[in-house]
Amino acid sequence: MIKPRQLTPAVELRLAALDDAAALADAYTRSWDHLQRWEPARPADWFTAEGQRARLTSILEGFNRGTAVPLLLAEDDRIVGAVTLSDIVPGPFRNAHLGYWLAAEAVGRGLMTMAVDATAELADTELKLHRLQASVFVHNAASHAVLERTGFTQIGFAPNYLYIGGRWQDSNLFQRILNDRPPGA
Repeated sequence: MIKPRQLTPAVELRLAALDDAAALADAYTRSWDHLQRWEPARPADWFTAEGQRARLTSILEGFNRGTAVPLLLAEDDRIVGAVTLSDIVPGPFRNAHLGYWLAAEAVGRGLMTMAVDATAELADTELKLHRLQASVFVHNAASHAVLERTGFTQIGFAPNYLYIGGRWQDSNLFQRILNDRPPGA
């Protein structure tokens, strides 16, 4: 059971649900001008409740299999961001990929730093993971700062890592070691 975390008096980090589809579509629509430089091209239905419901159905199936944890930053009835743990691998690796985005109106409030810290704590204490990894475009200074403030260290550089904005873009690779417990401990 993933418990919600109160980031501020008004913003909660919680597990996504199918009922969030319309609010998530609204968040992407409101913030697409801000987000599109970091995101792949999206089909028109991405910005609809139906499209987000299909996406949430898929990622929640991953949650039920133990391979993903989709979290949302909710401020009242609005979604203002998301943090996702994906490609969760148990056993001797105990690793997950961390991805996140923040709505334009929520930037500059420290919310993503709080959300990444809370997600790392969840990954450590509830999921018993050993390590989180993240990739960030080399020109995304704000995201680099979030990772550095939350204990991630750069471990590499990946040229031509993701196809975004009509071209292959370079990324820096980061990790955060959560604990030194052996598997099963």
